[in-house]
Amino acid sequence: MAATETIDRGRRAFLRGRHIVARAGLPLPWTDSESFAARCTTCGACEVACPEGIVKPGPGGLPRLEFAESGCSFCGACAAACPEALFDRNSSPALSLAMAIADGCLARREVVCQSCRDACPEGAIVFTPLLGQVARPSLDSAACTACGMCVSACPVSAISLQRVTLAEPEGTRPCE
Repeated sequence: MAATETIDRGRRAFLRGRHIVARAGLPLPWTDSESFAARCTTCGACEVACPEGIVKPGPGGLPRLEFAESGCSFCGACAAACPEALFDRNSSPALSLAMAIADGCLARREVVCQSCRDACPEGAIVFTPLLGQVARPSLDSAACTACGMCVSACPVSAISLQRVTLAEPEGTRPCE
């Protein structure tokens, strides 16, 4: 390899099944973002306690969820480890997030891929067969827990979770 050539590590990650892109962190389950930010001491106890390794320090050291490697199992270890009692385990849903699928989705580009469906523990992602085309994903929003397992499973990082701003209608809808 010539000295001027560089290695594209993104291609290697894709071939290993992981196409990692920097994603903005999301709030922890069972927390109110505003009061959490005001009262969190950034001690890091929740980060250490998370068995999935998805609680990472964000801006200002505040812990955030990052689904690049795994998803949330809602085990509650982060809440149990917090010395400040910032988590309300009775709040439902645990995460007020909605899934979105970008145009880079392999199935939308006519490539057979159902990695997100296979990773979804709730069966919230379904693929509808289409005559003469690759099946496209749809989301059963009532079944989706926003755990992020689909985010980490997507080989092209086409799935994201975003804060819910308006109430979504219940039922199955195409992923946006």
